[in-house]
Parts: sequence; structure tokens; C-alpha cells
Amino acid sequence: MTTTRDEDVRAATTAPELALADARGVTGKMLRGIERVGNRLPHPFYLFIILAGLVAAASAVAAALGASTLDPATGEAVPVRSILSPDGLVYALTSAIDNFVAFPPLGLIITVMLGIGVAERLGLLSAFMRGAVLAAPKSLVTVIVVVVSLMGNLASDSAAVIIPPLAAAAFLAAGRHPLAGFIASYAAVVAGFSANFVIAGTDVLMSGITTTAAQIVDPDAQVTPLANWYFMAASTVILTIAITVTCQRFVEPRLGPWKGVADPADTKPLERAERRGLVAAAIALAVFVGLVATAVLLPGSPLQGEGGQLLRSPFMDGLPIFLLLMFLTVGVVYGLVAGTLTSWSQVPDMMAASVRDLVPFIVVIFTAAQAIAWFGWSKLGLLVATSGADALGDAGLGGVGGLVLFSLFVIVPALLLASGSALWVLLAPIFVPMFMLNGVDPAAVQAAFRIADSSTNTLVPMNPMLPVILGLMQRWAPKGGLGTLFSLVLPFTIVILVVWLLQFAIWGLAGLPFGPGHGLTL
Repeated sequence: MTTTRDEDVRAATTAPELALADARGVTGKMLRGIERVGNRLPHPFYLFIILAGLVAAASAVAAALGASTLDPATGEAVPVRSILSPDGLVYALTSAIDNFVAFPPLGLIITVMLGIGVAERLGLLSAFMRGAVLAAPKSLVTVIVVVVSLMGNLASDSAAVIIPPLAAAAFLAAGRHPLAGFIASYAAVVAGFSANFVIAGTDVLMSGITTTAAQIVDPDAQVTPLANWYFMAASTVILTIAITVTCQRFVEPRLGPWKGVADPADTKPLERAERRGLVAAAIALAVFVGLVATAVLLPGSPLQGEGGQLLRSPFMDGLPIFLLLMFLTVGVVYGLVAGTLTSWSQVPDMMAASVRDLVPFIVVIFTAAQAIAWFGWSKLGLLVATSGADALGDAGLGGVGGLVLFSLFVIVPALLLASGSALWVLLAPIFVPMFMLNGVDPAAVQAAFRIADSSTNTLVPMNPMLPVILGLMQRWAPKGGLGTLFSLVLPFTIVILVVWLLQFAIWGLAGLPFGPGHGLTL
């Protein structure tokens, strides 16, 4: 018995249509409500202008009431200063440029993205992902797809467009439903965005914001891009298992067998030049890492800190530069061997294009930097931190319990604000100092935030990538809509959030370090 192409499509999309019907219930109403509220939120640029205005007004009221707090370093009383006073207005005017230029995330993320942008535009990241996914053995296709998808944050937001279609093709080649591969990959890329075996641009950006917030309490505080490395590397393994089980035991049986027609282009292997480029890039990476390790570990190396330590050393201070050089090295070597780099003028042009992609981020950072600087100068941030720390201490929620509650709290604003970095800029100056005064390391607070923000990314209606993702998904589910996408990805979101929070709780209670030099407590 044979079927027509239309019948194949109908059979292949029956389960997604049922999923869409499910999404019209409580879940659908909740998501539509989130979307309505999110649509009414101002652009982050204006959001931080509003925040700066609130800081100025609150500092004026607190100063008029004679509010003060104790400096945790000296124990001396510190009065709140009004931004609206003559001194405050002079400060706001004369410090605006310095606040912007010296804002740690700005220079850090631009520096690292110069290298990542070159590697991405020369085709290295895409070729690596395609090669890993499409070459996966049938027995390991789900695991390979999930691991590569989790590591997709190396390519930033573009990973959500590059990897899920490749995952669908890999599942199709293995005789499995391509929509299952697409959804599992999409969930891993977006909901597991922070997990990775290597340091990515996200780590650099988040650590810069966290450092700025920590310096409200301790001017010498430094949170390195490696602050969550151990935790996030372990998360990559744990989430791989969780997402794989969810896909194979729950989502894939729900979809049933695929009966559509395969397009040979979907499973097209890497070209010979791309394979040669990847081998050359791997060799270049090994050589680069070996040279850097030798330069750092040699006795008496100037890259070491006092007494030969590495945690507080020129090497750690210069880590973003090493990341820039690493991505440039492997990207250029790949381009030369694969033939995608035909002129050396391409490299600075690609760097310029990477910076152009960051322009929206840079614009938002200008107003965000002012709001955070005013929060610190007025001492309002210190007042909020000490008051909140006392409340946490009285409630006995200064450790793992408090961080888990904080992570759950983050879920609501994370669903409303599509930009995780913008949300962390809003929350870090409040919660990082608050937990620090209860002896909690800023790295642990940052990790708690990243868990909630990443795992809920799949359900953010304001995500600007949604129309693109929806269009890609409809290749495998022509009648599917946003309800289809949300309902299929919801099991992954719940599993990722629950498993990640359990890992966090066990990690903290066991006293394991979140990264080099960063544990649960200071």
C-alpha cells in the first residue's frame, strides 16, 4: 500500500497538531498573558533610563530622611547621597563617559567577539557543528546532537538557526522523526545556553556584569570568566543525559514514526576542503593551548601572580585577550585551509562586522552603566544590600536555599525580558551584594541566575528569533504554530530547570567549586 505526499505530511504532523491543541489550555493562556505583558515593556534602553530615574528619586528621598548604612569593610556609618543634589548632578554629568567606557562587560565582550566573529564568518563554527551532527553514528545520534547543541553558545544566537535543522537531518538519516531532533536540539541550544565545556562570550559578558555588582560591596572584587566553568562543564554532561532521555522516552514516542519524503540535500556531508580545514583548526588549537600553557606554567613566568599563583595573576587578567587570540588563530587556520579566507583584508572586515552586530548591546549598555554607577555612588545599592542581607540572615536563607529561591524568582522576569544580559544588569546590583554580605560568592549567585534565565529561554514570547525558528520547524510540521513549538519544547524546559536546580543544590551542599577560586562561600 502506497501513500501520497500529502498523506505522508498529514501522518507526520498529527502529533504536533495534538500538541497545538494542548497549548490552547492553561499553558497557552499563560504564554499569551506573558506575551501581552512583554509587549508592553519598554525597550531595554528606556528601561534603564527609567531605572536611573528611580535610583535618582529613591536616593533623594533616602538622603532627605537621613538614611545610612554600615560599610561592611570598615564598620563606619555611610550616609546615602542624593543624585539630585548639586554634588550628585555634577557627578552624573562628569562621570557619564567614564561610566560607559569603563563598564567591564563592554570591553570584555567586544574583545572576545572580535575573535568569535572571525571564526564564525570564516565558517569554522558552522563546519564543526555540521560535521559533528551529520557524522554521528545512529546509536549515538541523540547524544551527539545534544552535546553539539549545548556547545552552540560558542556561536551565540546564530546557533539556534544553524544547529536544529542539522539535528533534524541527522535524525532523518537515522530513520527517526526529524522533528524530534529539531526540538531536542532547539531546547539544548536555547534552554541550555549557559552550559559548555569551554569558555564562551556569554561567560565573559556575565562575569563583567557580576564584577561591577560585586564592587558595590568590595571595590577590589573580581569575578573572572572562569567563575562558573567547573559547574557549567559538569552541567553539559548532566543536561545531555536529561535531554536525551526526555527526547527518546517522552517526545519522540509522542510524534510517532516519520513517513515523509527525505531531501538528499538535508544530509549532505562536509566537503573535502571543510574537513581538511577542521583538522588543521584542531591542530592549531592544540598548538595554541600548548604554547599558552607552557608560557603560564614555566617557573618564574611573568604571567603568574605573587607566589606563582594563577587565580590572581596577569594570565587571568588577560584571559579575554587569550580567548580573542585563540578564536582568531583557529579561525584563520581553518579559513586558509578550507579556502574561505582568500584575502587578509577579510579579517578586519569580519571583526568590524562582529562589532556592528554588537551595536544594539552597546547602546543599551550606555544607559545601563549610568543606572548602576548612580546606584553605587549614592550608596543606595549598599543600603539595599545590607538591608536585604539582614533579611536573608534572619530568614536563614543565605546559602543554597536562598540561591534556589532566587533562581525561582528569576523565572518571572526572565519570561518577560528576552535579553538575559539586560536582566542580569538589572538584578545583579541588588542580589550580588546582598548575598555577598551573607558570605556567598558572587560566582554562585551568577550561576543561580543563569540556570533560571537559560532554562526558560524557550518559552519567552518576545524572543526575536521565534519567527525564524517557527519557519524552520514548519518544514517538518507544516501546520504547526507557536503553540506546537511551545508545547513540544515545554517538557524539555521543565526537565532542564528541575535537573539543573538539583545539580546546583547538590553542588553547593557538597562544597564543590563553581570555577577556579570560586565556591559557594567567600
